[in-house]
Amino acid sequence: MNNSTQISHFTLAAYFDSGLFKYLLLMIIMSLYMFIVCANVLLIVIICMNRSLHEPMYLFLCSLFVNELYGSTGLFPFLLLQILSDIHTVSTSFCFLQIFCFFTLGVMSYDRYLAICYPLEYNKHMTSSKVAILTAFVWLYSVLATVVMMSLSAPLQLCGNTIQKVYCDNFSIVKLACSDTSVNNIYGLVYMFTIIVSLISFILFSYLKILKVCFSGSKQTRQKAVSTCTPHLASLINFSFGVFFEIVQGRFDMSSVPIMLRIFLSLYWLTCQPLFNPVLYGLKMSKILLPLIIVMTTVIKTM
Repeated sequence: MNNSTQISHFTLAAYFDSGLFKYLLLMIIMSLYMFIVCANVLLIVIICMNRSLHEPMYLFLCSLFVNELYGSTGLFPFLLLQILSDIHTVSTSFCFLQIFCFFTLGVMSYDRYLAICYPLEYNKHMTSSKVAILTAFVWLYSVLATVVMMSLSAPLQLCGNTIQKVYCDNFSIVKLACSDTSVNNIYGLVYMFTIIVSLISFILFSYLKILKVCFSGSKQTRQKAVSTCTPHLASLINFSFGVFFEIVQGRFDMSSVPIMLRIFLSLYWLTCQPLFNPVLYGLKMSKILLPLIIVMTTVIKTM
């Protein structure tokens, strides 16, 4: 049996020979990545430069956009290189680095939705210092939780080095193990259960309060609540769908599902939020939309 420290690389078996089609795929992925970078950077700059947006909800949004840039950079350049390459391998150290990026991305994204989905009370109780403390706590928690998970996976004795995906995944490495993985499985279940339960609990609580405001308030209050919460809820459902399928794909046999569909859905949770959130928040929220229109108009005039 081989120890994971003796394995120099992993083979990503989900790639296939697409012939000339790979250049079209390359252009599509490159375009998506450029859109993600430009849109998220633009929104970060707008929030940072506009003092009227220095409110807790928008500061959390800014942190979310930074988080999406970080996660996208861990995926898209790697995909571009793999599409161009004829040998789809990745070093062990880079594989674990990619796992670290993806898992911290997932935990931090969930936290942002917990914060953003409670907008009606934030201006009353949340200060800038509290926002900074909560953001720092989530980054620290995400890093520590992921480091513990990886420290359990790295010493495992592996019987192979082939991962049935287009990127590195912790559970895929655990499935290659010849040694006992009960601790890894227990930690993974507790890890996911804690996040999901806290997510559902906070969201149900916040939206129950929002519904209470809607039913007891004026028509203007109801319209404001619905307008504010619609992008939050849409973004959350979108992300939850992608994560749910990723969990199902990791835990159950999906060989009957066409490989192209499996690849698309496995990438969906990593790409849907960086792509859709700038559109959802940039176009839906008037406080962001107006500065965005001004910036875009200025850029067009200078061209």
